[in-house]
Amino acid sequence: MTIRKSPVEIVATMGTKITRSPGAELSGLRSGRFGRWADGVTAMREDCAAFAGFWRAHNDQVLGLTGTEPVWVALGDSTAQGLGAPTPDLGYVGQSLAGLRRRTELSWRVVNLSVSGACIRDVLNSQLGTLAGLSLGPALVTCGIGVNDILYTPPGRLFADVRSLAAAVPEGTVLLDLPVPARMWGLVGRISVPYVARINRVLHEAARERGLRVARVSDHFTPPWVGKFASDCFHPSQAGYRDWTRAVLAAIG
Repeated sequence: MTIRKSPVEIVATMGTKITRSPGAELSGLRSGRFGRWADGVTAMREDCAAFAGFWRAHNDQVLGLTGTEPVWVALGDSTAQGLGAPTPDLGYVGQSLAGLRRRTELSWRVVNLSVSGACIRDVLNSQLGTLAGLSLGPALVTCGIGVNDILYTPPGRLFADVRSLAAAVPEGTVLLDLPVPARMWGLVGRISVPYVARINRVLHEAARERGLRVARVSDHFTPPWVGKFASDCFHPSQAGYRDWTRAVLAAIG
């Protein structure tokens, strides 16, 4: 699957071209806040390949093991990859895995099928097929997806895709709702809050109809935002993923 650029990466790519222009040094734009932000996004983009490689190797190792330990399969996008945390295992998947092990005193294993830049249709058309082809029967499936759809998918189709996702995931899957950017990203955040809230309403309604649990990231990942975002000001940091972890573990029960 081709890794799409996230919405923030598209803006930052354009910004990087500006900050690296001949006049950027003279104007101070290169060394200013915008330049540092663009560099942070570029570094995050480089982490995509490293984090994906980590999870591929991890999955191969887990799938090669035998035993009766319960298995969790994670579906989703770059947040399930842990992008924004210092290492892949410090995202919400890694932190929740540690929490599951402590809570249950069982040696849970995780297979992470997420892909950075994925949209809902990528889960429907690819990740669920990979899940179905696994030789193991997971005790838990989670799916956190939809942020990238805000840019790439028109509203009507997005709402339809959310409903299709809730209908297609395995019984007992825990869906993650979307973080609501209240008091974040200035005007863009204020404009997007009602739209994200509407997406979440559709997701909760579709999950309720199917009897699925929802990890309420929107209730746990909230202001104050200081320290909760990575250098690209888009992905959660390790501290931000702690909020996501609380939402996931609360939904699992």
